[in-house]
Amino acid sequence: MSDQLDLFSQPPVEEPAPPKPQKAKGPRVLYFDLETQKSADEVGGWGNIKDMLMAVGVVWDSHDEKHHVYYGEAEKKEGKGYTDLIDHLKSADLVVGFNVIGFDYTVIQGAASQRHIDLLDIPTFDILVDFIKQKNHRIKLDNLAGCTLGTKKSADGLASLKWWKEYLGGDAGKLDQIVEYCKQDVNVTRDLFLFGKDHGYVEYDGRTGQRLRLDVDWTVETILKSPHR
Repeated sequence: MSDQLDLFSQPPVEEPAPPKPQKAKGPRVLYFDLETQKSADEVGGWGNIKDMLMAVGVVWDSHDEKHHVYYGEAEKKEGKGYTDLIDHLKSADLVVGFNVIGFDYTVIQGAASQRHIDLLDIPTFDILVDFIKQKNHRIKLDNLAGCTLGTKKSADGLASLKWWKEYLGGDAGKLDQIVEYCKQDVNVTRDLFLFGKDHGYVEYDGRTGQRLRLDVDWTVETILKSPHR
């Protein structure tokens, strides 16, 4: 009889599994670099960086772990442009770049000023500025990345300017080359910063060729607390 009752009994209802907790993302760190349409010579010297105009800007976002691409002539590419880039940068807890304050921000500040935005109000860490504060001279990203990570940029700014002219001449694929080059610059900047953050130092070749070590404190929390970031 009990066996017959079991035939008509309802199967046990399974309780839904509890939702998995979301992994804490931490501060939103954006790694940023851009390439320009014009060289310093074409705009009358390095004092006129603002006139160089953005060809391509790339942001790597620590929250979605993706590259985001922005175009100086977004209407031609049917992509995102200056406004979208500036809005993305404003969303950051920290922007990290190499010569980003002296160069990249200067290129796009005119577009930001039209919206009454000062990019220097965004919490920003400039690896080059930090190096100069400690060593009192400039250095190239390739030097730091090559010694610290064993990797270098895939090209240089002159190649990007050449590709831009070829793009304007009708070779649409050259714009994609600029994007990939800019992405690689962003990756190198990101990986250099993360190495310094995790290990407390970076390495570089000094002026006489000797390998040197620079002690750094690049934890995001420390940077955000610093009044001199």
